Amino acid sequence: MLQPCLKKNDKLASRLIILFSLIVFAAVVALGRIKLEVDLGFDVHIFALINSVINGTVAVLLVAALWAVKTKQYALHRNLMIGALVLSVLFLVSYIAHHLLAGETSYGGEGMMKTIYYIILFTHIPLAGIILPFILFTAYRGLISEWASHRKLAKITWPIWFYVAVTGVLVYWMISPYYQ
Repeated sequence: MLQPCLKKNDKLASRLIILFSLIVFAAVVALGRIKLEVDLGFDVHIFALINSVINGTVAVLLVAALWAVKTKQYALHRNLMIGALVLSVLFLVSYIAHHLLAGETSYGGEGMMKTIYYIILFTHIPLAGIILPFILFTAYRGLISEWASHRKLAKITWPIWFYVAVTGVLVYWMISPYYQ
């Protein structure tokens, strides 16, 4: 196993994780009410494409990290997971930029595809909203080398994070034809 990367401080870590999670949640909720009317000279939906690419890459990193830990390549696992975390921060910045600049887009399809889209969307949104503190607590437990707690949390966190990443790509793929 690996040596701790962080010094254990559960009280501070818990406060920071909860504070950061609440700030991100509040920012995302506020995005539904705010749209900046700015002409940047390019299609702002490029941010949605960037989000999709980041989500797809995170999904690949999560699978690779799972493989790495299953094959006892712990340093590789840590590095892949840190990569997924860094990309998730970049995703958040791009997501905020897209929603501030583009606003909301309605799905324009009909029939079964519309039903499938809304099923995916209505599972993606709440899971994306609740997964952040789980990701951060799981990462923290790994970075302080509390392996039993890390594994226990990861069994919950990994599949939800993976689902959110994959469905993020699907949501983009399904909604992108209706961007204006």
